[in-house]
Amino acid sequence: MYIGLDLGTSGLKGIVIDDSQRVLAEAVAPLEVTRPHDGWSEQDPASWIAAAEAVMAELAGKVGMGVVRGIGLSGQMHGATLLDAGHKVLRPCILWNDTRSAVEAAALDGDPAFRAKTGNIVFPGFTAPKLAWVRAHEPEVFDKVALVLLPKDYLRLWLTGEAVAEMSDAAGTSWLDTGKRDWDDALLAATGLSRANMPRLVEGSEVSGTVRGELASRWGLAPGVVVAGGGGDNAASAVGVGVVKAGEAFVSIGTSGVLFAASGAYQPDAASAVHTFCHALPGTWHQMGVILSAADSLTWLSGVLGASASELTGGLGPLRAPGRTLFLPYLGGERTPHNDAAVRGQFLHLDHGTDRAALTRAVLEGVTHAFRDSFDALTGTGTRIERLIGVGGGTRSDYWVQAIATSLGLPVELPVAGDFGGAYGAARLGLMAATGAGAELATAPRIARVIEPDATLATAFAEAHARYKQGYQALKGLH
Repeated sequence: MYIGLDLGTSGLKGIVIDDSQRVLAEAVAPLEVTRPHDGWSEQDPASWIAAAEAVMAELAGKVGMGVVRGIGLSGQMHGATLLDAGHKVLRPCILWNDTRSAVEAAALDGDPAFRAKTGNIVFPGFTAPKLAWVRAHEPEVFDKVALVLLPKDYLRLWLTGEAVAEMSDAAGTSWLDTGKRDWDDALLAATGLSRANMPRLVEGSEVSGTVRGELASRWGLAPGVVVAGGGGDNAASAVGVGVVKAGEAFVSIGTSGVLFAASGAYQPDAASAVHTFCHALPGTWHQMGVILSAADSLTWLSGVLGASASELTGGLGPLRAPGRTLFLPYLGGERTPHNDAAVRGQFLHLDHGTDRAALTRAVLEGVTHAFRDSFDALTGTGTRIERLIGVGGGTRSDYWVQAIATSLGLPVELPVAGDFGGAYGAARLGLMAATGAGAELATAPRIARVIEPDATLATAFAEAHARYKQGYQALKGLH
């Protein structure tokens, strides 16, 4: 058996799979986020250990752990966990959604070396600007920093005693040369650090260490259970849904929206606010377009109108051409392709005939156009998208999925019900590390049905997308 542990922001999830990749057991422990000041977002790393203890104890109560051979790790990216020379935590972890380091991020991004080496904009959520902030505002903490770990890699330190990171998560720090898959000394030096402050690097499917004897005996594990490198949350999720080779992609309509494509080559385009990171498998990269408010936009509308999301979408009937009313889904700014934190959402072209159904369609269409923006940004770098799997709560609306399929000109494949997220991908990586297997294990889930594009509406969606882009250009200065 093989275990996957996924350290999310709101909880830690663990699953157990067998040799045939069937899920045998799962467990979840909740986590809290503290926000001591506006724009701050922190967690106590001790809470991650407590959550992992609870999850492992629950799993041990459900299955016999004696035949576990490997553990994989997945987790929230970008968090800065700061340790002293004795591996004691120096302050709460600064999380991915913490924006306090906007000034430091802009300063680092102004140095052309960062985009040139990392292939990405230096976003405030990334790790390097957080260390620049600590250096400026908490110098007494910065002076004691001996080791910087990403969240899941702190779990690994506890599990194995080894300070190790893997490529997909490390690519989100702004310190990794993403093409060379190695730390960059000059980028580290720009934030007052060196390679000595970094964990060693492995690929996500490689062995990073073995479970410490004390923990193994507590959980009933055999000696020598390997811990895989694992992956950042989106890369691990991609391993879970089988998106590991060039041409394969998934679209996630969750609270936020992600268009994720695997690539066999390193093809960055930082200016388009596309994330270009290493994948969790050797010799593979991935690109992501990120929409900050996807299903969140529909949730917002349902709150305003006092009707559930399913009530709003359930009576829309078959897909139709977009109406004149436009919705720009920038409720909290936008990532891809604008990197605009100040822009806000808009309804445009409201008239006397705009009713509840028209507003609902406009919201679904607006998020669809945002996915088209990400699709254009990704494919503009040379990335091919030939197969698209749909995941996330928004895929419950056939209207929405068909709108996306029509806008992108690609069928969207919807898997059978089941969990194919980060924990499942992490368990697969644990299986690879334990057996020496590779990407061939990361097959796509069984597909329940395929939503085809409506070719008769393709031109109407393309014209509406062009108007949508004009809407942003006209309004982007209005803050």
